[in-house]
Amino acid sequence: MKAEFGDYLKQLREAKGLTINHLATAAGISGSQISRIENGLRGVPKPDTLRKIAQAIEVSYEELMEHAGYLPQQAPSSVNVVPEWATSKDKRDFRKMLEDDGELMFDGIPLDQEDKQRIKDVLTGLFWEAKQMNKRKQQKNDPESNK
Repeated sequence: MKAEFGDYLKQLREAKGLTINHLATAAGISGSQISRIENGLRGVPKPDTLRKIAQAIEVSYEELMEHAGYLPQQAPSSVNVVPEWATSKDKRDFRKMLEDDGELMFDGIPLDQEDKQRIKDVLTGLFWEAKQMNKRKQQKNDPESNK
């Protein structure tokens, strides 16, 4: 992943006509750090560093986060579908999980509606996956159960 991200960053930088030093100065990070990222000698940067690079190179932060592996490339198309095996209690638990509409933030910055929806989509998939795993464990521990 780190070499792939480095190649991607280099292509972006070159497409914008920036040198390593120009990007480093604009992002407020060292040129050697940019060079190590591009050459795969350094791991994928932290989200805070990605935010600085995104602003400096004038690409969306989300795009860099996706290419860095922090966000899924594309949300699964079935995330909003309730599995057939879900009971009414499972559905109630799911609704309760999504009811909390507190302010979602990342690095102290409130998320816009699109980002909130992406997070809900990911949480939806994880929720149903966890429920299914839990049901399998229950069936394994209690083979006579028809739940």
